[in-house]
Amino acid sequence: MKRLSVALIALLSLALSLPASAWIRSPATTFATLPSGATPPEGLTTGPNGDVYASTFGFPESGASSNPGQIIVWDSHGKLLRQMVVVGASPHLLGLAFNPVTHDFLVLDFGAGKVLRVNPLTGAVLGVFADIFAKCTSMPGLCPITPAGFPPGFPGLNALTFDSAGNVYISDSFQGIIWKLPPGGGTATAWVSDVSLQTSGLPPFGANGLAFNNEGNVLYVANTGNDSVVGIAVNAGVPAPAADFKIIYSINGADGLIIDQDDNIWVCANQSDEIVVLDKTGKVIAKLGDFDGIDSKGAVRGLLFPASLVFSGEFLLVTNLVLDTRLFGFTTLDSQWAAQVKQYTVSKINRHLPPTHGEHD
Repeated sequence: MKRLSVALIALLSLALSLPASAWIRSPATTFATLPSGATPPEGLTTGPNGDVYASTFGFPESGASSNPGQIIVWDSHGKLLRQMVVVGASPHLLGLAFNPVTHDFLVLDFGAGKVLRVNPLTGAVLGVFADIFAKCTSMPGLCPITPAGFPPGFPGLNALTFDSAGNVYISDSFQGIIWKLPPGGGTATAWVSDVSLQTSGLPPFGANGLAFNNEGNVLYVANTGNDSVVGIAVNAGVPAPAADFKIIYSINGADGLIIDQDDNIWVCANQSDEIVVLDKTGKVIAKLGDFDGIDSKGAVRGLLFPASLVFSGEFLLVTNLVLDTRLFGFTTLDSQWAAQVKQYTVSKINRHLPPTHGEHD
């Protein structure tokens, strides 16, 4: 027995002496609070001069909004510049971005299945860049999935990105399609359609955030309901066959996605309230932020249902969607917390990746 005890102590001492690796999480703090009358933010982008734009999704804690969606604009320090109502749009806006080639400001009207060209100074709709819902209904079989509560073939337009020529790529969370549009808009083509971009999971969104790597030869797409990131190789504008897609799993609620200058992949994990950073091989190299509760004014401390992200100067900015999924008939771990939020926010995190604790100890 004495020999066993000595051996056990020696084993424990050895275990305690080994370096223990753990994430050092950079905290998420508040960048800006949305003004009165706005619903929770979802989409996020920066303008040519560094101003920050967020779209509203239309699902506050009181239930679905019936008012047109809004775009909120701040300067790079979080000072509110303007609150724009997108007259004629549905209450439910998602992705938004400036085309780096044409400079058009494009906004996805999720509730109408359209891509809108919008004046970034007034919020006025300058025209319909593309009507994806009309495309689906005009070609039976192109959009075969009918989510509960939506018209047949309704597309779930979610996020958008661009290639070096200014072509527009849009994720369709319901149909599992990546739509491609020419720089000037018009007719959309189903550039990729695959089961890996669909989902039967919860939240019921398949293809979501998307971005090209720096060479433009891989398009990464987050799949929320499958907790995955799908890598689609691209050769001269042509996507690889589905059998060659590279898929990384286990990002809990993979949502917004961006790429940094080193080809690291930054993903919002909306069901674990964190940002997961992967290197280009798919290895996780950082986990940032966390949910730290609700303050006395009803605002989120940290992250709660992070949806979209963008780099701004020395910071990563993140929208807190605070979506109470019980509005859609299912409960998640954060649902009751989301129902307590009264002030909607965009958070910020230092964009410089911390070391992994124990890595060099």
